[in-house]
Amino acid sequence: MAGIAGLALSLSGCLYAQIPPMAPDGGRSLAPQTEGIDAALLPYYGQTLTWAACGGAGFDCATVTAPRDYADPSAGDLQLAVIRHRATSGEPLGSLLTNPGGPGVSGVDTVRDSLSLVADETLTRSYDVIGFDPRGVGQSSAVSCYDAAGMDAYLYDVPPGDRGSEERNAALEQRQADFAQACEAGSDGLLPYISTENAARDMDLLRAVLGDAKLNYLGFSYGSLLGATYAGLFPDRVGRMVLDGGIDPSLDGSESGIAQAVGFENALRAFAADCLTTSDCPFSGSVDDAMADVSSLLERADARPLTNADGRQLGADTLLTSIVAALYSDQSWPYLRVALVDVQNGDPSVAFQLADFYNGRVDGQYSDNTMQALRAYNCVDNPREDEADQAAVEQELAQKAPVVAPYWVGPDACAAWTAPPTGTPGVITAPGSPPIVVLGTTGDPATPYAEAQALAGQLSQGVLVTYVGEGHLAYNKGNDCVNSAVDDYLVDGTVPAADLRCE
Repeated sequence: MAGIAGLALSLSGCLYAQIPPMAPDGGRSLAPQTEGIDAALLPYYGQTLTWAACGGAGFDCATVTAPRDYADPSAGDLQLAVIRHRATSGEPLGSLLTNPGGPGVSGVDTVRDSLSLVADETLTRSYDVIGFDPRGVGQSSAVSCYDAAGMDAYLYDVPPGDRGSEERNAALEQRQADFAQACEAGSDGLLPYISTENAARDMDLLRAVLGDAKLNYLGFSYGSLLGATYAGLFPDRVGRMVLDGGIDPSLDGSESGIAQAVGFENALRAFAADCLTTSDCPFSGSVDDAMADVSSLLERADARPLTNADGRQLGADTLLTSIVAALYSDQSWPYLRVALVDVQNGDPSVAFQLADFYNGRVDGQYSDNTMQALRAYNCVDNPREDEADQAAVEQELAQKAPVVAPYWVGPDACAAWTAPPTGTPGVITAPGSPPIVVLGTTGDPATPYAEAQALAGQLSQGVLVTYVGEGHLAYNKGNDCVNSAVDDYLVDGTVPAADLRCE
């Protein structure tokens, strides 16, 4: 899963159903909200925030102390970094928490540097928009594994041996084991506590110390899973919640991985179909012909990696990363065409630019710890795989995503993780919650549309809004129908019509 990616969508109109709106502020108070909180957690829920100006006009930052383990607050504390963009007009309706995805993307950086990606002017007028770095991420108490050189080796080095050979698999297993040990050594004992459930409990703590009786929330991609997890834990504390790029919480890691691989395979076919209509397409013939050409290009990079100007080698795994990065948004398709033409001609530079963007690598350094925190969350959230499961996954992938499949699988990256898995996939119904709006994009490769349908169907008050289009996510990307559905619900409490489709 990944976070927000920019894309342009077509405009359309839509219809809405009106229900009586809830109180505008959901019962907001300037004082911390501690009613119904376990006595052992009262010191956390009762803390008062100290805001300081940061990031330009209208922005304030604060730090919130949270328990490492909500079941045992005596296990120690961690810190959560929070940023607030104050509502620009009138009295705010309350706080609107946001999460841009990942897991591992910094909410503080996203709100500070790219507020317009998170919330349009309607929402920034009406709410104090809140970004936060979940536990393990960014400026919060963070997972730390490798320096830049170590991350380069971990993410980009081409392992020895042929794909699937014992030599290569042994090298990859050792790479994952070394990474796991580095994360354990550098993360101050945090790894067992880096989970989506704990991050959702952190959101309830943030709700309380911000003075909100209910949680108003806008979550993107992985942020939809985080929001759904919150709703499952605290359905009576949900205010107005919108989940963009809905994720099915009942899928385990393997099932989710298969769904994503198929999503990117389908997105690659959509790219190929569009590419064949352009003058600079590296392919010709049918879409199937173009997909076969992509397979050949990946196989060639696997057998004979291309050397970049900085000495890094572009193997098939990094080439697939560059392709995946460009498939998040149809605005990136022209760059992918250039990258593939250049790779055909022996130049990997544009492909590396796309892969570096995906990995958060800028001028040889890493702008954040997203790729490290992502591993920490995934390894604690998901049960370990066994060899029989892995073989079945590979067989299913080969059938459903034949171009992507050979480079999507490998030794279990969590097998050597030092913290045990504690998450259990399961249906989330959140009985007693108000309506929860789930957005799904029909051509979304990273959070496939079927998962948004599943999530909306599981939630007892789920409302599905469908965007018919390509790319990752739907809100605030240029479609009036989607934007109005979200804004009208978050600001006025107007629930979108059932099965609303925006084209």
